[in-house]
Amino acid sequence: MGYSSKFYLVLVLSIYVGISSASSSLEDQKRDKITELPGQPGNVGFGQYSGYVTVNEERGRALFYWLIEAPHSRGPQSRPLVLWLNGGPGCSSIAYGASEEIGPFRIRPDGKSLFLNPYAWNNLANLLFLDSPAGVGFSYSNKTTDLYTFGDQKTAEDAYTFLVNWFERFPQYKHREFYIAGESYAGHYVPQLAQLVYQRNKGIKDPIINFKGFMVGNAVTDDYHDYVGTFEYWWTHGLVSDSTYRMLRIACDFGSSQHPSVQCMQALRVAVVEQGNIDPYSIYTPPCNNTASLRRGLNGRYPWMSRAYDPCTERHSNVYFNHPEVQEALHANVTGIPYSWTTCSDIVGNYWTDSPLSMLPIYRELIDAGLKIWVYSGDTDSVVPVTATRYSIDALKLPTIINWYPWYDNGKVGGWSQVYKGLTFVTVRGAGHEVPLHRPRQAFILFRSFLENKSMPLSSS
Repeated sequence: MGYSSKFYLVLVLSIYVGISSASSSLEDQKRDKITELPGQPGNVGFGQYSGYVTVNEERGRALFYWLIEAPHSRGPQSRPLVLWLNGGPGCSSIAYGASEEIGPFRIRPDGKSLFLNPYAWNNLANLLFLDSPAGVGFSYSNKTTDLYTFGDQKTAEDAYTFLVNWFERFPQYKHREFYIAGESYAGHYVPQLAQLVYQRNKGIKDPIINFKGFMVGNAVTDDYHDYVGTFEYWWTHGLVSDSTYRMLRIACDFGSSQHPSVQCMQALRVAVVEQGNIDPYSIYTPPCNNTASLRRGLNGRYPWMSRAYDPCTERHSNVYFNHPEVQEALHANVTGIPYSWTTCSDIVGNYWTDSPLSMLPIYRELIDAGLKIWVYSGDTDSVVPVTATRYSIDALKLPTIINWYPWYDNGKVGGWSQVYKGLTFVTVRGAGHEVPLHRPRQAFILFRSFLENKSMPLSSS
């Protein structure tokens, strides 16, 4: 066979492989398209896809995703793609991010029907929710030993593999602006995955994953500063005694938050007893005990509390996502997972392996790379409080571009912000650990400002 014949054959094969790949992607998309979810409001006006992406063929490890596109009226094809991750470790992004924070649907207390969230972030971007790692939510592994061996590194690598494979399934999202966002222990997941994407994009002129930056909320960042800031928050907000505060500072000094020492655990137990029956994730709102106490709280002890916040939202998710018809509509649980769907996996969380003490070295690398980085904090969260985040950011020793100032929503202070060289910090006043759950409108303004790379609104008008 001559050179021209060989070239022609290679060209034909390349075209055939390209057409076959595109055809396969379209078939996979069609298979994953959600027609309608049980209890969903009619005529929602946006596309939805969900299903599994295999990240390890040999071990049968697959991660579950849910893509919720921007409304057709807002031009989803021109909007960025945002991957949302919840933390734990071991908690579901479907349960939290999608169903009670930034997604378009909220679950009613009956656990059967849905209603629309007017401040859904898919009004501004296409949202991709991922249950990570395997064993969380609907994500699974055929090797159950995997669930006992997950840690930060394996989670980041699987999430990166997921992204590479997912973009092949959804080629229309290739080269589009891409961001990563998340909260809590995703304060590890997000920068770690961001670092992987950034490093593997190096030297590529037009990367498929067009990564632009990340945003994290109430994020576990640096164990030392997180401990110092958390204990200070407890003490200054009257949650623990002077003696317990001193004991915590000594027993937990320089320890690991994911694997605390015996002495630190003893001190933490004393602190929990002193705090009493509060919701540590939102210290000024009542915890979810039962519907009777919730009603008493709304009408009596907490008359100032916004009725928009339902502390029992996790219970609604546990009911809704265990309905067989919901799982069928989502193309979930296709392998017959031998356990009920739960918002968080105790196995994954309790047996977590590697957990680096600090994310600050990654921040420094990605700040130097010029990526857009925003950190936000709800200021009524005592689990990863605003003081912890401020200590961590201060440790970066970044020059200040815009000093601390109040930002406004509808004439009222929505929170405070400070802009550093390479990082923007925003607090949301009155929000707990899940900022978009407690302050949905303010969180929407925050997200819009992040995407537009504009500082938080200065005007009080």
